[in-house]
Amino acid sequence: MSTAPEQQPSQYNGPMPTVIINNSSSASAAVGGVGVRRRRQSAAVHLVLLMFTAGIGNVFYAMQVSRWNRDRGL
Repeated sequence: MSTAPEQQPSQYNGPMPTVIINNSSSASAAVGGVGVRRRRQSAAVHLVLLMFTAGIGNVFYAMQVSRWNRDRGL
């Protein structure tokens, strides 16, 4: 008896999958260096606010940064 030849796996012939790439900067900022960048929360500011405002300042700082990003669509 002879052995069966090696079989190749079947190819997938369905539609191409959707590829989504999320970039953290816009194309204009990457090319020219000019553009609106997302404002980030600062750990140092949070630490200072925690020491001097008993944590209440952290809430207002986080709200301000989040509002700044939301208003600019970032």
